[in-house]
Amino acid sequence: MPRFMGFVRMEEGTGSAPQALFKAMDDYIGEQAAAGRFLDGGGLYGTEDAVNFVVEKGEVTRVDGPYAEAKEVVGGWALLRYDSLEEAIAGQQEFAQLHATYWPECKIVATLRQVSEAE
Repeated sequence: MPRFMGFVRMEEGTGSAPQALFKAMDDYIGEQAAAGRFLDGGGLYGTEDAVNFVVEKGEVTRVDGPYAEAKEVVGGWALLRYDSLEEAIAGQQEFAQLHATYWPECKIVATLRQVSEAE
């Protein structure tokens, strides 16, 4: 069964999601986990505590937040398993629809990418 990674990108500092979205997400994730589709995932803290390592010209440099240039950041992630790409796309659309329904004023990008199984 192919695995997929789902990401939610949003503008930094948009505030906290409404409690109704958290409840809907808990229910949805519980259903997906029970069906064996949701493997792991969660929300991420803001970039103020992020640590990046930049590799450039053979040198590694550590760069800590905050990042004034950060406009859109990954706010959450999920590792998913579906029987097909079509099912994964439908699941990601359902996930995005939860945000549209319970937090209509937010702007997010829900990205789905298949995990490479190559050695």
